[in-house]
This record gives sequence, C-alpha cells and structure tokens, in this order.
Amino acid sequence: MIVAGCDIGSLTAKAVIMENGKVLSDAVIRAKTRPAESANEVMQIALDKAKLTKEDIGYIVGTGYGREHIPFVDQVESEISCHAKGAWQTMPSVRMIIDIGGQDAKATRMDDDGNVARYIYNDKCASGTGRFLEVMAEALEVPLEELGSLGAQSTEKLSISNQCVIFAETEVVSLVNEGKETADILNALHHSLAKRVASLARSIEVKSDVVMTGGVAKNSGVFNALSEALGIELKALNGVDPQLMGALGAALYAEEKTGEMKKAG
Repeated sequence: MIVAGCDIGSLTAKAVIMENGKVLSDAVIRAKTRPAESANEVMQIALDKAKLTKEDIGYIVGTGYGREHIPFVDQVESEISCHAKGAWQTMPSVRMIIDIGGQDAKATRMDDDGNVARYIYNDKCASGTGRFLEVMAEALEVPLEELGSLGAQSTEKLSISNQCVIFAETEVVSLVNEGKETADILNALHHSLAKRVASLARSIEVKSDVVMTGGVAKNSGVFNALSEALGIELKALNGVDPQLMGALGAALYAEEKTGEMKKAG
C-alpha cells in the first residue's frame, strides 16, 4: 500500500510519499497563511512527482504545527514522535535529536529501542529558532541559504550577548555600523543560537549519537557551532534531507498503521 506523511510547520510545509519502505517522492514549500492550503499544495506537488493521485494513497498521517488543520489525513502524530521515528529509521544509533524549527527548538532523547524517553522544547522565545536566523538574514541582507557558507569565512571572533531577537538585531546593526564583516557577525549569531539550544539539550542529558533535524540543520554554521557548544560531534543524517524528517516519520507511522490493518483484516 502507498502511504504518505504531511508535515505542516510554521515556516515550511513538507510531504513524503512511500511504498514498502521506499520513498517515492517528496516536496518542501514555503508555508501559506492557512495550514490547509499549505497541506493541499505540498501534497499535490509530491503526488505529481510520483505520478499519483490522492486516491492512490492508502493512508496519510499528519504532523507539525498545523497538523490539526490538514483536511485529508487519517491520523495525526506529534512532531516529536515523527522526528524520532524518521531519525531512528535513518540512523538506528541515534539517541538524541535536536530539531530547530521556525518557531521553537526541541531536544528529544531516545532509548535503545528508538522510543521517545524524554523531550523538552522552547516556544516562548524566538531567539533559539529558525525565525531568529530569518530576521538576522533580512537585517544583513543575506539569503537564508547562504548563512552557513558565508559564516564559515569568518576571521574575527565576535559575540552577540542579547538573547532577545529585537535587541540582538539592534546589536547586529551596531556591529555593521562599526564596520564589522558580515561573515564575522554571522558566525557570532550561529554560536549565540547554538549556546541557547545546547543549554536546552543539556537539561535532559545529552546522549550520543546526536543528530539535527529540521531546516536549520542545513546551515553548516549552526551545525558546527552546536557541535562545539555541546562538546560532541553531531552526526549528519546522510542521504536524507533533515528538513523532511517529520514528514518521513509521519509516513513511517502510516506504514505501521496499514500493517496493523492488514493483520486485523
């Protein structure tokens, strides 16, 4: 049976279509104002890629910030569970997941069987989230996807002391006015974000192997800064887009459900 997972986040929407454990297609788009619109659009793109229609999908699981508003799902699961499911399937040695989303940051610790043992998240402040990087990218007039590569060119160590996004942005503007290089400012921002997220992860005890999921995992500057802040080498989920991890986990839940349905029937 063909199944799908749909992950509607605050900034992006993702979909994965699978059959017998193999990914047939996937899609990522910028989230719309209404979660239902995001879900319909991203799923249609994934369906078109796989040359399928919605009627071909036997079971769909939804997850993410907007999961309760996806009109076509058969079941919903938390993003914490879905990221854990996707990461475990991709790398069974994983014991901790750090997911920096658009509006929150989460740390999840797993047991030796891949089950969620403990988790913690921060959705009260944007300073440890993807939105923090978006605001700073706009302030520095740098494309979001170039933050990591540009920050890697840093030659002077700077620091961003303010934890509030608004005050941090003011601090960034001051550094620009002082003539500081953009690469150095970005490197400081990456380390500032990493320190806050590392503190969150340490509160539930860091266990190896540790991986990053979510769109921010594509930023090499944050990835490396977080490794440094944790004092442990983060592992890369080779061959899998970390931004798709929630949708992948949701699709795996859908496969599990269809397996249960076959046994029951």
